[in-house]
Amino acid sequence: MNDVGADVAGGGREGAPDVAARRRKMNIQLRQARRSLSEPDAVPSHSAAMVRLFAEINRSASPMLGIIALGVCATALAWVDAGPLMTWITFIACAIAIGYALPIAFLDSSEKEKTAGAWRRKFVLSTTLCGSAWAYLIVALLQSRDPNAQAFAIVVMLLVSTVMSLLAAAIPAAFVAGMLPMIIGVIILYAPRLQGAALPTAALAVGVIGYFLVVARRLHAAAAQNISFQAEKDSLIAELEQAKLNSDEARRRAESANLAKSRFLATMSHELRTPLNAVLGFSEVMKAELFGPHTASVYKEYSTDIHASGQHLLMLINEILDLSRVEAGRYELKEEPVPLASVVEECLRLLSMRIERRHLAITEALERDLPRIWADERAVRQVTLNLLTNAIKFTPQGGSIVIKVGWTRTGGQYLSIRDTGPGIPPEEIPIVLSSFGRGALAQKNAEEGTGLGLPIVKGLVELHGGEFRLNSTLRFGTEVIVIFPPERVMDALPALDPETTAEPAERRRRRSRRGRDPMRAA
Repeated sequence: MNDVGADVAGGGREGAPDVAARRRKMNIQLRQARRSLSEPDAVPSHSAAMVRLFAEINRSASPMLGIIALGVCATALAWVDAGPLMTWITFIACAIAIGYALPIAFLDSSEKEKTAGAWRRKFVLSTTLCGSAWAYLIVALLQSRDPNAQAFAIVVMLLVSTVMSLLAAAIPAAFVAGMLPMIIGVIILYAPRLQGAALPTAALAVGVIGYFLVVARRLHAAAAQNISFQAEKDSLIAELEQAKLNSDEARRRAESANLAKSRFLATMSHELRTPLNAVLGFSEVMKAELFGPHTASVYKEYSTDIHASGQHLLMLINEILDLSRVEAGRYELKEEPVPLASVVEECLRLLSMRIERRHLAITEALERDLPRIWADERAVRQVTLNLLTNAIKFTPQGGSIVIKVGWTRTGGQYLSIRDTGPGIPPEEIPIVLSSFGRGALAQKNAEEGTGLGLPIVKGLVELHGGEFRLNSTLRFGTEVIVIFPPERVMDALPALDPETTAEPAERRRRRSRRGRDPMRAA
C-alpha cells in the first residue's frame, strides 16, 4: 500500500507548478463571477448607471457647447449691450467649465457606484447654473424692442432646449432644473403684458419648453431600457462564466480522479499478481500430487477449486491491468507487421475445444492474400480472443458463428464476428460498452464474466486509430466489427527496376474483388 501511495503522490506532483497556477487562476475567476452575482455593489445599479451615462455624455459635449456659446455671443452683439453681454460670457463660461469638470471628476472616482447619489445632486446643480446663464441671455434678447432680437431669442431657446434634452435625458431632474430658469424668466418678463404680440411669443416659449420636456422623458425611458438590457446581458455573461468555470473545475477533478483510479488499479494489479502466482503454483503442485497422494481425496478437489479460482482471479487482474493502462494512456503499442487472417486462425485453434463442446458451426470468410497491418500483435490477438470468447459464450448450443476478414471500401481491413445469440437490447448497448457493464441477458444466461472484455477491445482498437462497431438485434444475434484504417495497411514494396510499371495480375484481381464484399461499405 505504501507503493501505491507513492505512485499516486508521484503522479500528482507531475507538472505541479503549472497545475497549481491554473487552479489559482480558475479560483480567482470563479470568485469574481460569484461576487458579481451575489454582492449588490458588484453590479452597478440602475440609478448609478444613469448618472454614469449623464457624465459620459456631458464630458463629450461640453466643448461643443462652448463653441455654440461663442457663436450665439457673436450674433447677440447686434442687440445686447457690451456690459450685459460680458456678464453673460463670464456666467456661461463658468457654467460650461463646471459642467465639464464634474463629469471628469466623477468618471475618475474609484467609488462611483457608492457615491452616485451625491454626484447626481451635483450634476443637477451644475445644469441649473448652465440653464440660468442661458436664461439670462434669452431674457436680455426678449427685452429688446427689435422683432429680430425676439425671434433670435426664440431660436436660442429652441437650441438650448434641444441640447439640454439630449445632454440631460439620463437625469430628468437635471433637465427640469436647467429649463426652470428660462421658464421663470419668460413668466416674469411677460406676466405684466400678456397682450398683443407678446401673447404668441410667450405661448411659443412655454410650448417649446413643454415639448422638449416630453422629448427628454422619452429619451430617458429609452436610455433606461438600454441600461436594463445591458445589465441583463452582463448578468447572463457572469452566469455563463460561472457555469463555464464550474464545468472546467468539475472536468479537471473528474480527469484527476479517473487518472488516480487507473493508477491505483494498475499498481494493485501488479501487487496482487505476485502472491497469486505462488497460489497458482502451489495449488497446481497439490492438484497433481507431485509429492505423493493426499490422504483424503477431498483435498485434491479443494486444490482443483483453488487453482481454478486463482486462474479466474488472474484473468480478472490481467483485464483490469489492461483497461487501466488503456484509460491512463500508458499502454505502449509494440508495433510490427501483423497478418490479420493468420491471427484469427490462431485464435480459432486456441478456442477449438470450447467450440466443439458447445457444438457450434463456424463459418470462415477470410481473404488469404491480404497485406499485413502495422499493429501490436498481442493487442490484435487479445481483441480477437475477447470477441470470439464472447461470441462462443453467448451463442446457444448448436448455433453458428460467422467470421470475416477482408478489405474495407476505403482501403483498410476489417474483422467481423457475427453470432446467433440472444442479442442485446438497444438501451443496453452503452452499458455493455462501459467498464464492468453487463446486460440483463448476460447476467441470466451467460457464464461468469467481468464486463471488461468489450471496453478493452474498444480501447485497444482506438489506440490503433481504428473503429469499433457493435450491431445487435434482440433474438437475432450480435455482430461486432473491428476496422483498421488504411494507414495501418502495409503495401508491398515497389519494384527496384524503374522501367517495370506493369501491375501484377494478382493485385489487379484483388482490387477488383474489393467492391463485391458487402462489408466493404464499412
